[in-house]
Amino acid sequence: MQPGNRARAVARAVRSRTRVGLTRVRTGVLQSFQITVASVGAYVIAEQLLGHSGPIFAATAALVALGFAKDGLRYRRVLEVSIGCTLGIAVGDTLIHVLGTGVWQAGVVLMTSILLARFLDNGTLFTTQMGLQSVLVVLLPPSEDGVFARSTDAVVGGLCALAMAYFVPTDPRNQPRQGLRALVDEFSGVLREASRATEDYDATAAWHALVRARQTQPLVDSVTSGLRSALEIATASPLYRGRRAEIVGIAHSIRYLDLAVRNARVLARRLASVLNHVTLSDEAVAAISSALEDLADAVVTLGNALAVASPGSRESYLRQARNELANVAGRLDPGRMGVRTMEGETLVLDMRPMVVDLLEAAGMTHDEARDQLPRLEGWDRA
Repeated sequence: MQPGNRARAVARAVRSRTRVGLTRVRTGVLQSFQITVASVGAYVIAEQLLGHSGPIFAATAALVALGFAKDGLRYRRVLEVSIGCTLGIAVGDTLIHVLGTGVWQAGVVLMTSILLARFLDNGTLFTTQMGLQSVLVVLLPPSEDGVFARSTDAVVGGLCALAMAYFVPTDPRNQPRQGLRALVDEFSGVLREASRATEDYDATAAWHALVRARQTQPLVDSVTSGLRSALEIATASPLYRGRRAEIVGIAHSIRYLDLAVRNARVLARRLASVLNHVTLSDEAVAAISSALEDLADAVVTLGNALAVASPGSRESYLRQARNELANVAGRLDPGRMGVRTMEGETLVLDMRPMVVDLLEAAGMTHDEARDQLPRLEGWDRA
């Protein structure tokens, strides 16, 4: 690589890392505030109200319990880590009171803590925190405030973390919206790639669309996980309890969007086979390619509806998505699309349930969505 090209590549990498870093900072401001207030608050409470000297375990328990989680702040996670920290410190305090301090004592404490954690819960975080905190108790100098002072500090830290999570939670809609945007972008990309593969009559491109469609499952799983966290926060926190109905509505739409994505995988696989073995008429190729492209546009509109914050904008986008999807649905008749082969008909028939799923994701009932499809001679309605 030439020195000039290398310098430009380094500059691009630096700019990219800077943008990513600034995005992480912007999205993590509230959680950073939570962690800071809970940790400092726990330390002050343990020191000023309980009279403990240097209650570092109060601050660390709050910090670890709240920590940054990929799927957002979840109450079970905060409670799990808080209990793990507290029990680990309590086990360590108890055993060093009996066994004393030293390397072999640290081994006994760690082994006991891990086995006890596995007995109580199968969570990885719970086991890790319980073992870590217990061994720290053994290795650090004894507390000047009594045998179980550090356990009390951990309880204070855990309670501060829970209070912060309950009264000042992150907006439960943020993570699902981010996941939705990524999923919709990828889903629409799959449909556009399938459309281009049809237009170019390129079976290899259709296989690429299939590979891309199969890679959407982690995005679906991420959105589903984020919605579980969002529902948990909206149910428990008084600050966002009024948003629960909105989150439930998004969860309803995601259920059908997931089904549509699965149907897209089936369609992409069949498309690759058809393009590889069957000759479709020019009219059929143009109609199928156009339907897939228009379907991709409708998916983007649906994604805008699910990701937007304003109720008025959301309803407007949903109405637009229903109109766009209904337009595509009304064209899904193999005869009208110029499809004359059985293999070509199967492509159209695979598109029909996918459009029904998307219409249901946009707010239609199943019967209303089915009624958007044209009747097929000799076939039951899809």
